Amino acid sequence: MQEEDVVRLQWWGLYHDKPKIGTFMLRVKIPSGIIEPAKLRAIGEVSNRYGRGDAELTTRQCIQLHWLDLASLPDVFADLEAAGVTSAGGCGDTVRNITGCPVSGLAADELFDSTPVVESATAEFYGNPAWANLPRKHKYSIASCADRCNAPEINCVSLVGVVSEGREGYAVLVGGGLSSVPRIARGLGVFVPKENANEILGAVTAVWSEDLKYRLSRVKARLKFMVDDVGAQGMLERVEAKLGRTLERFALPPIDTQPSAHVGVHAQKQEGLSYVGVPVPLGLSCGDQLIAVADLVESFGGDVRLTRQQNLIVTGVADVDSVVARLAELGLPLSTNEIWANSIACTGEPHCNFSVGETKTRLHGLVEHLEKTFGEDVAQLRLHLDGCPHACAQHWVGDLGFQATTGKDADGNRVAAYDIFVRGSLGPAPEIGGSLFRRVASDRLEPAVEGLVRGWLAERADGETFTAFQRRLSDDELGALAGLEPARRRIREEAA
Repeated sequence: MQEEDVVRLQWWGLYHDKPKIGTFMLRVKIPSGIIEPAKLRAIGEVSNRYGRGDAELTTRQCIQLHWLDLASLPDVFADLEAAGVTSAGGCGDTVRNITGCPVSGLAADELFDSTPVVESATAEFYGNPAWANLPRKHKYSIASCADRCNAPEINCVSLVGVVSEGREGYAVLVGGGLSSVPRIARGLGVFVPKENANEILGAVTAVWSEDLKYRLSRVKARLKFMVDDVGAQGMLERVEAKLGRTLERFALPPIDTQPSAHVGVHAQKQEGLSYVGVPVPLGLSCGDQLIAVADLVESFGGDVRLTRQQNLIVTGVADVDSVVARLAELGLPLSTNEIWANSIACTGEPHCNFSVGETKTRLHGLVEHLEKTFGEDVAQLRLHLDGCPHACAQHWVGDLGFQATTGKDADGNRVAAYDIFVRGSLGPAPEIGGSLFRRVASDRLEPAVEGLVRGWLAERADGETFTAFQRRLSDDELGALAGLEPARRRIREEAA
């Protein structure tokens, strides 16, 4: 195939694996990460039959398969379609996988169940040619969970579940996103009844996609740049003009809890049942494991949920002890230190053509070092490591973020290096982190991070989170803990 035709495969969830010698990554879309056992089994079988058994969970609650060759793709698509699974719009300039709370419909503290709204949006926007020629990729998130675990702050359009005067509906956030120009989403200040969810999603998307200014340059083709240009108020005016009516005003209340990773055993709202969230270190799985999990969950009539943190949840569990024991046998022990559930790495090496350094293997070494050094004291830390500026692992909003780059040793030889980002977070006080330490040689990551964590554990106030601790200290104070020289502010701003 010509390269221009290979690019078109993105609209079916395909990217060339690295190096570009004929094998592909396939991204399967799973709305809100909720998947039935039969569909999960089919994905595992496709991975084994046509690839090399690799499977990885993503931060958009998808599953990615690798090593698929071009000739096998018709059979891959046929097998997935027969199972009711799609990859349409997994990549390309279209609506990507719609994320949400993975325990929607189960959590006892959710405001209401957003699953029907996600399903309706999926029916409208997935594989629909009317929404498949956007200026660039476009990301929705829809949830009504109590702690906003679905990261509404960093999606193009997010519907945040609220209850206003006894009515179930959504506040609307627009213009979030990361990559090389990160933005925290801004509120439109309106309430939308849940039956109007598709209408508001379509209206926001239309006013952006129909403005030719945002088709002139792919660099500035995302919705966040339009929000930069016209502000939240300008977006609201355009959306209301598109709808032909005024929307109800509403102030989204803040939250005071951190987004949940949904790890552990939790009672469902369904009496006598629980869900069990288990870490999938670095999001790495395989076809055999997916098939075995599907068989297990099917045996007791539950389903499987995938999380933004690249982990796995089994639901509808009555006999918790036996299910937890079986998951451990499948390589998914619940007893794993939760830092593995909270730490995220992008695909990176060896598959991604954009990555300039190790990702999953490098984060594995770093997390392993922290676990051995500090044990359960670091369970809640969130480390996010990316191989390039695209920020698939969301390094801008981790407790500590890392982006692969290159540096030079004392003899001028090129070495693997990472920029270290601090003070980022989602939740009650969302903020884009900053690259405080630049081009840190890979072999200096462990001592630098250990120094920061040791300083936090020794000097934190009662209950002070690692991010709050970082925000309290100056750049120079953090540098002293890390044993690194902070980058000058001008250099940090240019890097961002």
